[in-house]
This record gives sequence, C-alpha cells and structure tokens, in this order.
Amino acid sequence: MFDIIGKRFWFLLIAGIVILISIVSLIGFGLKAGVEFSSGSILNIRFEEQVEQEQLKQEVATLGHPNAIIQRTGAGDFLIRTRELSGAEKTQLENDLMARFGQLTEAEFYSVSPMVATETANNAAIAVAIAAIGVLLYVTWAFHRMPKPFLYGISAVIALGHDALVALGVFSILGGLLDWEINLMFITGILAVIGYSVNNTVVVFDRIRENLQLGVSADFEVVVNNSLVETLGRSINTSLTTLFVVLALLFFVGVSIQNFAVVLLIGVIVGTFSSVCIAPTLLVIWEKGEWGRLIQWLPVGKSGNR
Repeated sequence: MFDIIGKRFWFLLIAGIVILISIVSLIGFGLKAGVEFSSGSILNIRFEEQVEQEQLKQEVATLGHPNAIIQRTGAGDFLIRTRELSGAEKTQLENDLMARFGQLTEAEFYSVSPMVATETANNAAIAVAIAAIGVLLYVTWAFHRMPKPFLYGISAVIALGHDALVALGVFSILGGLLDWEINLMFITGILAVIGYSVNNTVVVFDRIRENLQLGVSADFEVVVNNSLVETLGRSINTSLTTLFVVLALLFFVGVSIQNFAVVLLIGVIVGTFSSVCIAPTLLVIWEKGEWGRLIQWLPVGKSGNR
C-alpha cells in the first residue's frame, strides 16, 4: 500500500515552496486589474488586413493612449484596453485606426466607471471571504460528530487558501510577462475552484470518518493513509475528466472565458494536490502534535540544532 501520509512533511515543503514563489511573484509583479476592477474601456476589433500587435500598439500610443494594453485573441482579434472612453472618443479611435490599417470590425465595446470598478472589487472580495467562511462552517458542521471537528474545517480552508494563492501567483506571472489581467471571469473561476477543491476534500474526510467508525486501526495516521489510498483513484479520475473539459473550453471557446478556463486548469491541478496531500496531512499533524517535529525536520530546523 502507498504510504502517502508518511511523506507528509515533503508535501508541506513542496506546498511551502510553491506558496513562497507565488508570494514573491505577487510582490514583484503584482496583479493587473481588468476594467471591472480598475475602470477603463475595452475595445475588441478585427482588421481585414494583416496587422502586427507591435504596430497597433505604437499607433494607439501615437493617437493619445500611451498606456493602452493590446492583446491578440486566439481568433485573431485585438483587445485594446484604454482609460474610460466616451462614445465619440471610441468612434474617433476607430476612424484613426482605419485610416492607418484599413477596414476594421468592432466585435465588442464596454466601459466601467471608477465608482463601479471600486464597488465590483469590494463585492468580489466579500464573495471570496463569504465562500471561505461558508466552507469552514459547513465542513465543521458536516463532521461535528468527529473529535475536534473544527480542525477539519480549518484544514479544508487552509487547502483552499493554498489553491487560491497559487492561482494568484500564476496570474501575477502571466500579468508581468504577457499583460494578462484579472477580471470577473477570474473571480468566477476562483469560486468554482473553491467548490471543486472542497468536494474532493470532503470525499477524503468522509472516508476517514467511515474508517474511524469501522475501527480500521487505532493509529490515526494509518486510518488517514488507508482512506487516501481508497479515494486516490476517484480523485485522479475526476480531475482528469474535468481537465479534458477545461482544456476544450480553453482551446475552442475563446478569449471571452480565457481567465475562467485558466483558473480552472490551475485549480484542478493544485486542488487535487491539496485535497490529497495537504488537508489530510494537516489533520494528522494536528492529531499527533507534530508541528515541533516538522520544524526540526526542515533544513532550517536541522541546522539550528547543530
């Protein structure tokens, strides 16, 4: 039988390294907020003639929008993000671009005011916070007959925090390198990842409860490991089938849900890892009181003992 829990310190070390990279990336690159969170206008256009992205960026800057962000979509369209434009300013920009590059077609245009952007950002933060609190309360209630049920809820929320932080870190890198922005589809993806990850975690926790009631072993570590092995195939199969759907969305639906699909892609991978390797591991460490042993096991702890 696989000894998954026996490698628990290694899993926490891997999670810690990934979280550290995410934090460094967030500090270094930050997050590029989309118009929903920072105000501005998005213009989606397609040219009949071939136009290079760099040429378009230079022309838009020449026309009075030096801070504009230009992105090419998978369908060959261009997304132009600028400060908030009036209808007349948008029309003037399109006319100037047609004079330079030829006929174009407008696929979409929308603007968000600063007040609406601030309200949207606040609501998004509240939604994520409420989701985390809801998960904590639900998991605690679902396992209220277990010893220390609150630890089940805390472990699930920590695993969710890991998933969300990794997604933020990846998007900060994509923003720094490719000018990707976070928008409402990103928040939607984060909430979907929370639901997906909790589902996997609860399945593992539920099997732990069943095995404890069956008296599989007096050793909690053995019970948790057996439960993980029994649910591992289900977790992997569910993740693979979900990945196929997410990849189809990413490659065939288009840029409109790009952020949603990428967040789901990240979330399925790290969510599977956290539900198998982090949440149950935390339960064992808390149950056995191993936080001190974890510190001694780490290279820093070892060097400090010399």
